[in-house]
Amino acid sequence: MKKSMLKLCASLLYPKPRMNEKQLQHRFKGRWVVITGASRGIGFALAKRLMQVGANLYLIARSEAELQTLCSEAQAMGCQAVCCALDLRDRPALDLLCDELKQLPTVDYLFCNAGKSIFRKIVDATERLHDFDRTIDLNYRSVVALALALLPALQRSKGQLVYTSSVSCLYPPAPGWSAYHASKCATNVWCHTAESEWKRLGIGVHVAYLPLVHTEMSMANPNYRSLPAYSADDAACILLRLAIKKRFSYQPWWARLTAPVASLFAPLVRFFYQKTVQ
Repeated sequence: MKKSMLKLCASLLYPKPRMNEKQLQHRFKGRWVVITGASRGIGFALAKRLMQVGANLYLIARSEAELQTLCSEAQAMGCQAVCCALDLRDRPALDLLCDELKQLPTVDYLFCNAGKSIFRKIVDATERLHDFDRTIDLNYRSVVALALALLPALQRSKGQLVYTSSVSCLYPPAPGWSAYHASKCATNVWCHTAESEWKRLGIGVHVAYLPLVHTEMSMANPNYRSLPAYSADDAACILLRLAIKKRFSYQPWWARLTAPVASLFAPLVRFFYQKTVQ
């Protein structure tokens, strides 16, 4: 009985996203798509789905072997595929990548999916400023750098930028997540600004406030392993639907209902945090 109730709860909180395969093929076949974090998790699932409908892929991640395998698979399916293995936190390497990307004639979609999650209380980070540097470099700075480098290519094709954010950004910031939330919220604000500025250029900007997704990154936290969550393929489907429908953001249905209430009672939430955090 308990197991069936948990399953029902999971299906309500995480309804299975559906994707029209014909519409997917119509929108992405022959289009150039840049994906960061492509070797694992959501980025990997995005690459697999898109190669199946004939998209051309520019794949970016740290794991060269996995990227080469994905490229070979895409090429075997008749897609053009290029990959670049680098750590987006490495500023000189990122600068070189951006110089290369500026040469691309057109880019139809940029999926900024690479990210770093870290849980550490501020009091425990007094000698770990590098935690904040690494998180902001990946979750914020690399997104801005890639978007600026690809702006001309996106403008020429009237392309779309899709950023993978977190639903937690819609709620009062929780203790322990200062580096992660600061970096994600910075990018959310940047995307809001870009959306208003780039609309006249014909470029769409989208933010996906995703709930928990079972990936290698999230499962590193043992507290998340038994919780209901989307799969990486489900999350990829959500990102693709967001790009196609051209809404600014995706939020789970329950976040649309509860986030405004949580913001309204933010002082009480902060008081609760202060009393319960050890």
